[in-house]
Amino acid sequence: MADPNPKTATVYRMVMPKHTCPYGLKALHLLRRKGYTVEDRWLTTREETDAFKAQHEVKTTPQTFIDGKRVGGYDDLRRWFGLKVAQPGATSYRPVVAVFVVTALLALATSWSAFGVFVPMHTAEWFIAFSMAVLALLKLQDVDAFATMFLNYDLLAKRWVPYGYVYPFAELVAGVLMAAEALTWLSVPIALFIGGIGAVSVFKAVYIDRRELKCACVGGSSRVPLGFVSLTENVMMVVMAIWMAARHL
Repeated sequence: MADPNPKTATVYRMVMPKHTCPYGLKALHLLRRKGYTVEDRWLTTREETDAFKAQHEVKTTPQTFIDGKRVGGYDDLRRWFGLKVAQPGATSYRPVVAVFVVTALLALATSWSAFGVFVPMHTAEWFIAFSMAVLALLKLQDVDAFATMFLNYDLLAKRWVPYGYVYPFAELVAGVLMAAEALTWLSVPIALFIGGIGAVSVFKAVYIDRRELKCACVGGSSRVPLGFVSLTENVMMVVMAIWMAARHL
């Protein structure tokens, strides 16, 4: 039996030879998931898009209309349905949580591959080493952005600016060597040095100076707040270095 009051909507979105608006596709998906029959109207040229914006006095597309009433862009559509909308610049622990979850799974997988069982001590070592390597990778995506954010709180970087550019490479070298259990005489001092300075710097900035800063631990575009997680990263490096030294040196 046909629905006597079908839910319908119209979406105007850019679909051009060299560009398809991703938010238009997301708006279509959201409406269909909510049970709407959608009239999909394409804006296929820049001129057509500009004319549409001028006609409806809007600055962006896509634009959604429900029951003839303009709802707005994709974020407005989410608000219409009572869904959460990310706020620009809002802090989030999601990036660092994702890193630790992935590296924990990799450590478990490596332990299983190497021994056929999960060996707690080796798994913990690999977890820390893999975490260091992945965090270094994120910093190396844009070393300049990382170094700039790092200058906000790192005590050594404030005194010697190039340290911010050296740090990601040092963290990567230490992490890889620790994962391989190779050149312990090199990896241990590096991890102790950068982890120790990092821990003191974070503790001072957050718990003594009470500053509210973003952490550069997952790169220069990070929205992770500087605090306990950042301190944990550095403490993990120090603990790993002491453990490796006790085992191998």
